[in-house]
Amino acid sequence: MASTTVSSVVATPRTGTFNKGFARRVRMQGLIPAVVYGAGKESVAVTVDPKVITKILYSDAGHNTIFDLAIEGAPAAKGMIVEWQNEPIKGHLLHIDIKRIAMDKAMKVSVPVQLVGIPTGVKTHGGILSQVLHEVEIECLPGDIPGHIDIDVSGLDINGSIHISDLPHSAKLKFLGEETALVAHVTVMKEEVVAEPVAGPAEPEVAKKGKQDAADAAPAAAAGDKGKK
Repeated sequence: MASTTVSSVVATPRTGTFNKGFARRVRMQGLIPAVVYGAGKESVAVTVDPKVITKILYSDAGHNTIFDLAIEGAPAAKGMIVEWQNEPIKGHLLHIDIKRIAMDKAMKVSVPVQLVGIPTGVKTHGGILSQVLHEVEIECLPGDIPGHIDIDVSGLDINGSIHISDLPHSAKLKFLGEETALVAHVTVMKEEVVAEPVAGPAEPEVAKKGKQDAADAAPAAAAGDKGKK
């Protein structure tokens, strides 16, 4: 499913000194600082509503979403979120970078790969499904960017595998990774090997002591026999 314009972002140009104090005041107003660049135009420092940005990031297409970008005093454009920074403890958005998008020019993006179904090797033979690649890089027009790429793995048996070459290809999408790159496979569950207990150092010492006691007892017994004679 291709990403579509699911929302719009209104950006207000920033003025003044851009430092930590300025960014803090912007966030206290319920906004976050951002930078808009690309499409052969100058970069613009702006402020945006973090609620709108969060909604885009958690949409089906995520950060690959193409949206309407409205900057006060500038022509309407299309944009995409390319970088974002979160507060490490509470996870609040702190800053984002928005790239202007030319809808008639191909671009490179990473798209999530979703595995669909339960492999035969897992259902009937107790195997384990492992996903090696969670994203693949593609090149296509902005309007053709899929929210995710689905691949059916229900037919995989033990040692079965999926490679980039097995993903659904089309004339609109160009996969940039190696066609032989492993995406997912079903492997055999390894049995746990129980190690045999290893004798500690006390046992040899006890055995050695027992032998020594026997050796010491032998002369004493011989002397007793001699005395009886």
